[in-house]
Amino acid sequence: MSHSPADAPSFDLQAHSTYSDGELSPAQTVRAAAAAGVELFALTDHDSVDGVAEAAEMARHVGIRLVPAVEISALDRVCHDLHIAGYLIDPDDAALGAQLERSRGDRALRSERMIEALKRGGWAVDHGPLDARQAAGAALGRPHLAQAVLSHPDNTERLAQEQLTNPSSFLEAYLIDGKPAYVERGAPPVANVLDVIHGAGGVAVWAHPFWDVDSDAEVVAAIERFAEMGLDGVEVFYLTHTRAQVDLLAQCCAELGLITTGSADFHGPSHRIFNRFRAFKTYGHVANLGPIAG
Repeated sequence: MSHSPADAPSFDLQAHSTYSDGELSPAQTVRAAAAAGVELFALTDHDSVDGVAEAAEMARHVGIRLVPAVEISALDRVCHDLHIAGYLIDPDDAALGAQLERSRGDRALRSERMIEALKRGGWAVDHGPLDARQAAGAALGRPHLAQAVLSHPDNTERLAQEQLTNPSSFLEAYLIDGKPAYVERGAPPVANVLDVIHGAGGVAVWAHPFWDVDSDAEVVAAIERFAEMGLDGVEVFYLTHTRAQVDLLAQCCAELGLITTGSADFHGPSHRIFNRFRAFKTYGHVANLGPIAG
């Protein structure tokens, strides 16, 4: 795995393991982070804290600081599937655990409905890996559905015709908002997610706002509205955020007194986009990590 430039940030506060849609185990993910020069790290699996203990043990072993964290899906009028990261949470908090269980149940139901939509669209689905994940208690996300289509031999000719060569390209063509097999989540509203994170002793941060919302004005308006609900910060520095977007987010957070975090959203070395730690830029801004910095 390639190392990041020496001048890249030494923190990386969003990453995913096999407990959600990542490629590596929690321990392997921490090892990869340490090898890339990460000093302050967070494993933020979707709607799951099951990998935190394993990640924390490996973090102690390799000598980096791990922040217990989770990424929870939320509903809002600006976007049907926002992600709120909770940092410094107590993984054993009962209310948090109950919400994550509800969220995983919704994710499973949503996956079933998307599989049905894919089949109605003429795609064959390889159920073997999906059933294995569910049997192991692992989360089932859209990347796994995309891989289940790509790995089925009956789809080979059609995939070639549509030039869909990897799970990411298929996901973007069929499984995102507005595409044929997309199904909305039944996620809790943002205010509820903020309350759950705060109840678990955590700090709530809106992850990658410009990944989910295109309009500058809509992002700023949402940040202002979420801040009134109790949002603590924004993931300003992100792999796909442009300089202009980072400048806008940093200014907005400064005006509202919000903390600013960043990540390369690592999903694994084979991921088309999110495959390398510390691969995000601060564009001259200094991150204000608040209590996350320790």
